[in-house]
Amino acid sequence: MKNRRYMLSFFILGMLVLAFLALNLCAGSVPVPLGSVLDILMGREADPVYQDIILKIRFPRTLAAAVLGGGLALSGYLLQTFFHNPIAGPFTLGISSGAKLVVALVMVSALSKSIQVSSLAMIGAAFAGALISMGFVLLMSRAMDNMSMLIVSGVMIGYICSAVTDFIVTFADDSNIVNLHNWSKGSFSGITWENVALMAVVTFVVFLMSKPISAYQMGEVYARNMGVNIRLFRVLLVFLSSVLSACVTAFAGPVSFVGIAVPHLVKSLFQTTKPLLMIPGCFLGGAVFCLLC
Repeated sequence: MKNRRYMLSFFILGMLVLAFLALNLCAGSVPVPLGSVLDILMGREADPVYQDIILKIRFPRTLAAAVLGGGLALSGYLLQTFFHNPIAGPFTLGISSGAKLVVALVMVSALSKSIQVSSLAMIGAAFAGALISMGFVLLMSRAMDNMSMLIVSGVMIGYICSAVTDFIVTFADDSNIVNLHNWSKGSFSGITWENVALMAVVTFVVFLMSKPISAYQMGEVYARNMGVNIRLFRVLLVFLSSVLSACVTAFAGPVSFVGIAVPHLVKSLFQTTKPLLMIPGCFLGGAVFCLLC
């Protein structure tokens, strides 16, 4: 009975992903027929205008929404596992806001000197900001036994980072403000194939963590007996969740609440907490959520 539920859940998520992929590729200011989209994706002859729209704009943007949405959901799942807290996530813990702050600093500094910021530089800046925020949260987690206070601390860090970001924007040049404003709203526009490939590699690493996460959920003593290096495992969880949040913030801006909501929705759908099912389920759920948006 459980296996049927799991298969049906994956089938539903998979069909939703395919449906929203098709919708995102076909719909827009220039409608493209589904037949033409299939011809283009299969390498057959098609209208050159349609071909440019699909291959250069819509397809990378659509894949980015799927991969980044899945990555953000996985980031939330990793943080909820690490802190054993159902409302932990990149946004509530201030990680996204920290990444946003450092990226804003880099963008303002670079744009004021007419310097083009590369994708790796954006990821590096976002990752640095995410790690700084995560470091504060980890320090507070050692001093606080009450996990609800930890979330309050994360929200406080997030508001402080947002306030500093707004201060930077206030005194930036007009052109910088426009760029920052467009980026800070959160958008998958302007994504390149290079960005999609980089995010896909980072996300794939999380799929290799299912067995250690399963052991960790059974308790630290059990995980140690199963051969899991707890200290290294914790570092990897923090590192991966920060990298995933940083990649999303660098490429798409600060996207809120996906990391909190999707793991719970997927858990309700599957009626299980097994990482072997939750990790691919969260990825597909995050993809569906962002493609729909």
